Amino acid sequence: MTGRSEEPDGADPLGAALAAAVRRTGAVAGAVYRLDATGAVLALDAMCGVPVEAFAPWWRVRLASHGPTQDAVRGQRLVWVSSQEELARAYPRVAANVPYGLAFAVVPLTGGVRGRQGALLLMWAPDRPGHLTLRERGSIALSARRLARVLDAARPTAVSDRPRFIPLRHHDTRHAQSAPAAADLVERLTLGALALDREGRITFANAVAAELLGRPVEDLLGTQPWQSLAWLDDVAFMDAYRTAVTSREPLALTVLRPEVQWLGFRFDADATGISILITPGVTAGPPLRPGDTQPVPIDATAASRIHLLVYLAAALTETVGVQDVVDLVAEQILPAFGAHGMIMTTVEAGRMQIIGHRGYAPDTVERLDGLPVDAGLTPAGRALATGRSSYFADRAELARAYPRAPQISDKRAWAFLPLITSGHPIGCFVLAYNHPRTFTAAERSILTPLAGLIAQALDRARLYDAKHSLAHALQQTLLPRTLPTVTGLDVAARYLPASHGMDIGGDFYDLIRLTETTAAAVIGDVQGHDATAAALMGQVRTAVHSHATAGAGPGQVLARTDRDLTDLEAGRFVSCLYAHLDLARHQVTLASAGHPPPLLRHPDHHAHAVALDPGPPLGLGMGTTTYPVTALPLTEGSLLALYTDGLVEIPGTDIEQTTADLAHHLGESSHLPLHHLVDHLVHRIRPARRHTDDIALLLLRPTARPDGRAAKAGLAMP
Repeated sequence: MTGRSEEPDGADPLGAALAAAVRRTGAVAGAVYRLDATGAVLALDAMCGVPVEAFAPWWRVRLASHGPTQDAVRGQRLVWVSSQEELARAYPRVAANVPYGLAFAVVPLTGGVRGRQGALLLMWAPDRPGHLTLRERGSIALSARRLARVLDAARPTAVSDRPRFIPLRHHDTRHAQSAPAAADLVERLTLGALALDREGRITFANAVAAELLGRPVEDLLGTQPWQSLAWLDDVAFMDAYRTAVTSREPLALTVLRPEVQWLGFRFDADATGISILITPGVTAGPPLRPGDTQPVPIDATAASRIHLLVYLAAALTETVGVQDVVDLVAEQILPAFGAHGMIMTTVEAGRMQIIGHRGYAPDTVERLDGLPVDAGLTPAGRALATGRSSYFADRAELARAYPRAPQISDKRAWAFLPLITSGHPIGCFVLAYNHPRTFTAAERSILTPLAGLIAQALDRARLYDAKHSLAHALQQTLLPRTLPTVTGLDVAARYLPASHGMDIGGDFYDLIRLTETTAAAVIGDVQGHDATAAALMGQVRTAVHSHATAGAGPGQVLARTDRDLTDLEAGRFVSCLYAHLDLARHQVTLASAGHPPPLLRHPDHHAHAVALDPGPPLGLGMGTTTYPVTALPLTEGSLLALYTDGLVEIPGTDIEQTTADLAHHLGESSHLPLHHLVDHLVHRIRPARRHTDDIALLLLRPTARPDGRAAKAGLAMP
């Protein structure tokens, strides 16, 4: 084309310049974004090569968010994305919302007078080379300069709520065949046939198509399908159309013509437009009701990948640890893609470490685990080295590409997807099949952003697991590994961390042997659920132990520990219950610092909460608090239960009722050995371990041992 023919015309200078930019660069579509009046939003102003309706989800984007268009404008630079894999690597969130195979460039539009004005977006089919040549970069830069001059010279106007569509005026230079002969051929088909131009308008419809769609041919011509047929104004149909335009690979889906029948649509696209073949399906029958099943689409993945991505993205946000991610992928993603197996790996010391798998025999997993990360040896190694996905339809194709790769499993087709986060591969996700299969463009377009979502969830889960492991190790070092043996006393204890979340508890307990016939039992709960709470718990336990062994009474132990916390300026309070056990006198003396009352089971098996006069929690900053004491008989056959509030606090339930229930179970279960009893109480009150707070439980039962030997103390932690 000559320079003159590419100059904007007077009627629509911006539209002409945009169409010229698309033709000059060989792109399939282009768009102009302009900053709105606030300067905070990039709004789509004009679109060429793709109907504006197909681009509706991206009409407006926030300049402050992370994306290629925003980066081009903010950084005043060209942003080039050569493939969907590169998009997932650089912009994982954007890739999750753009599951289409395409390449694109974004270049800022900067005028001499108005400065920063917006951006030019150019899109190509995914089969183009992965890099821009100097000539291509020059053409893009020239197009951007011409568009910027047009915007700079035009009268300032607000960006419209609806973008303008710019015709491309594509000229087909191929040898023309006989139009009547082609029309006769299509009319003889028993299938419906539609031809759409690049703008999505119907340029041809045969009689069968008109009959299946329920509209005369003259009502269809010149319209877009979603305009003339309201039931095609559907997310799945529009998504399939966008995919066909960008990927140019065959695509199919099934759509219900309301109350008539299911119709199969097959899309075939090239640079001139789209051909659609329509196949009649089963009769629809009565209107669908909620819960009715629908026929499976010809290509369910292509028809619903946006929905699938949104659903899986939401599900992945709920995962906590690495095992949660593995389980979700196995339960949701494998069935969605009809896969028979999966392997998820990370990299440790230059070798692949399998962190999750399904559908593989244990001995196979053992042989695969630890293989070196060698890009030339395995496709998984290549995925890690290059950040690009690879697909193999059968074993022969894999062997040709990687002749040195060991044939360990019986799988016959694979997708190797790099798990990329923050631009760096952290592992590889492998989908495997028991039979050969070809991966369609639609499947590839969803698997790439899906791998990005998995990578983000996995990265977050690994961090959680590392922090949780460290915190759990810290907490376990601060709790007693064993309890001392005390003559005449049976003891059992359980500690259960919260069943979910990153919480680290401050619950603690201890048994302190004071003399041959006396001991102290203590249980407490530090405010908060973090590492600071766990560290303070260790300080409180040490302080209580120190004051108790120095001979202080129950009230004094709590008062002195309270002063210690005041001096430490810990900034947190601690509930605590201290019990002084005099086994020779068969008596227990109790003092409470805002802690739940203990339970006492009498020899007649009646159990109840002990009425105490509690003092305030420790660490409130008073430093002069006194703590009342209560003395009770603790005869042979009695049992004292100390516990933290995690055992009795259940959301939506009265704590007095749950405490009474705990006492009832304690009385009913008097026949159980002590270690069975402690398990019974924990799991009866907290079935399936669905507790949201830490639980500590300490059972104390005086015994008479005629031989004078000590009863063994017991301690268990999961």
